[in-house]
Amino acid sequence: MKVLILNSGVGSRMGVLTSEHPKCMTEISSRETILSRQLKQIADAGIKEVVMTTGKFDSVLVNYCESLDLPIHFTFVKNPIYKDTNYIYSIYCAREYLDDDDIIMMHGDLVFENAVFDKVVNSKESCMTVSSTIPLPEKDFKAVVKDGKVQKVGVEFFNDAMEAQALYHLYKDDWKKWLDKIVEFCEADNTGVYAENALNELNGSADISALDVENLLCAEIDNPEDLAIVSSKLSEIEARTVYMCFSTDMIHSGHIAIIRKAEKLGKLIIGVLSDEAVVSYKRFPLLPFEERKTMFENIAGVYKVVEQKTLSYKENIEKYKPTYVVHGDDWVSGFQKPIRDEVCDILATYGGELVEYPYSRDDKYNELEKRARAELSTPDIRRARLKKALAMKGLVSAMEAHSGLTGLIVENTVVEEHGGARQFDAMWVSSLCDSTAKGKPDIELVDMTSRFRTIDDICEVTTKPIIFDGDTGGLTEHFVYTVRSLERMGVSMIIIEDKTGLKKNSLFGNEVVQTQDSIEHFSEKIRAGKMAQRTKDFMICARIESLILEQGMDDALERAFAFTEAGADAIMIHSRKKDPSEIFEFVEKYREKNQTTPIVVVPTSFNTVTEEEFKARGVNIVIYANQLTRTGFPAMQNAAKTILANHRAKECDDMCMPFKDIIRLIPEE
Repeated sequence: MKVLILNSGVGSRMGVLTSEHPKCMTEISSRETILSRQLKQIADAGIKEVVMTTGKFDSVLVNYCESLDLPIHFTFVKNPIYKDTNYIYSIYCAREYLDDDDIIMMHGDLVFENAVFDKVVNSKESCMTVSSTIPLPEKDFKAVVKDGKVQKVGVEFFNDAMEAQALYHLYKDDWKKWLDKIVEFCEADNTGVYAENALNELNGSADISALDVENLLCAEIDNPEDLAIVSSKLSEIEARTVYMCFSTDMIHSGHIAIIRKAEKLGKLIIGVLSDEAVVSYKRFPLLPFEERKTMFENIAGVYKVVEQKTLSYKENIEKYKPTYVVHGDDWVSGFQKPIRDEVCDILATYGGELVEYPYSRDDKYNELEKRARAELSTPDIRRARLKKALAMKGLVSAMEAHSGLTGLIVENTVVEEHGGARQFDAMWVSSLCDSTAKGKPDIELVDMTSRFRTIDDICEVTTKPIIFDGDTGGLTEHFVYTVRSLERMGVSMIIIEDKTGLKKNSLFGNEVVQTQDSIEHFSEKIRAGKMAQRTKDFMICARIESLILEQGMDDALERAFAFTEAGADAIMIHSRKKDPSEIFEFVEKYREKNQTTPIVVVPTSFNTVTEEEFKARGVNIVIYANQLTRTGFPAMQNAAKTILANHRAKECDDMCMPFKDIIRLIPEE
């Protein structure tokens, strides 16, 4: 593609402004001339070849273009009889440079905003810029348009006409037809007319579409009055703001491409999603908010970077009132559509506009995402994520996993909600569920070697942090090795309960004999575990059984404060009651003296309480301890009974998930 700029006119109507240089060098702002603006737009579009016709001040124009130091190769063609001919003859003079490519053609006195030029350059068919909203001028170009196609162009047309400007994108075949007619005119010595007179004789055989730019700036400067109007319009354009939002921690070429498009529309404000918003929307961010913010601040063309605290754009749009909001077209449908609808509604209140570009879908971007997920699965990154998620969100949720497949369910299950996504933050590797999956009683019969194998299976195919059910922790001498092993594997937290002897499940309460450990001995176990760990990220949580064993609230609180003093990173309080009141009472009283240590609950019995209510009361981790096991086994048992009862598998099929859907859960690598 080449650009043809017609600069052979005298520009006499500009008066003294063109006494020493051609009209195209007229200043339209303190920073640019008509021509410097055109050439920068051309260079930004990636076009390297410019053919420019010249006339009066030929050498001044050539020197000026070269002084701009743009990545453009210029071919200058002087019209030797510019005083006596129109620009049709200038095109004729340059014909040998113009007959082998698609052409962008413009007059040298034309000023247009970036959005107009982008539309012209990216047009899939030959086109001319017109406006359906600007009144028809008396003495300037108008285009007769029929069925979206330009039929005639001239100053004399008024019927079925639209205001038009001489900014064209002409594909090779259409351009050749026009250029041949221009040659025919000039060789017949018909050189005092517009080039469009030759176009009109083609009677529409050059297939040129009318590109309606409506109220966007696309205007020629013929006199000082035009200059004042265009300069004022440019000032308005420069005052426009554009808003975009990003969650990414890896900037790729697709991001840069859309940023480049957005910055052409005005001063670009980028909203960077907060860590909490990113965690709720997609995977855990590799880079924290401040680093992601800095990353965007260092991209050329970005005017300002701000925080967007939620997936909703509402707060920032109402604050900054951007002229445009720019986004990829991937949110036209799907779970982000409600966010898009909200953006459209807010923009409509003050006349803002949503601009959408095709979303970049590329295998290399998927590869980057794979690499990010691979990094998230490494032990050091995974181990640190629980603490980071707590700091970001205040409350995290964990679902039990007892195998690689259940780990994938926890990893990949997402529910669309309020234009965002809701997912589990962590996995709970339960002693009860691990034992049950192996058909063993929950009495610490499954040894640590076997339980570590379960963790390995889960870690191999997932990325989310793991909370490990450590039962009583065993002997203190053994517990320190358990801590080191789990820490090395990338586990984020171990929860140990303050009981001694052969483990009996807490669900039985006082129905079986259970012995609670002394505060002093359990505190020593915690201290030993903290001294054994090698990193600051691993957490030891003390699980208090006082309410389960009906030892009272005072005992539970005394233990909680003692275990915190001993170094416990979190406190888990448990209850068998369906009424959550004693849990709420514990949390309230503990928070009176300690506002920072995370509190963990397992609402198996008191399951009517929502996560939002837990968070409001001061709880930080909610563990759904056995729901996958409890729902999975009845389903399997029912399937087995159905086959036995019917002597075949057909009746069971309606209960079954297609195996291809199960396989999709399993990563290929």
